[in-house]
Amino acid sequence: MATSHFQQFLHDATTPDADTDSPLGPDCLYGLYTSWCLLQGVKPRRPAVFRAGMRLCGVNVRSGRLRMKGRAAADYILASYPFAF
Repeated sequence: MATSHFQQFLHDATTPDADTDSPLGPDCLYGLYTSWCLLQGVKPRRPAVFRAGMRLCGVNVRSGRLRMKGRAAADYILASYPFAF
């Protein structure tokens, strides 16, 4: 069976973390996804499609117990960091 777009995102940009006190919330997870898409050169799916894709991958976006990793994590963190000029 071929790896889906969302499965590839989860593999590349997240890692399970059952012990975390602050798992990625839905907004952060979608932000990480959009960073991953930017780096992959693909158009991000709409939020509703993303949530449905995560459900199909067995991820509850509200309590998925995931942590960021990789290039998409760095891009997301830098993009969301408030710069002071």
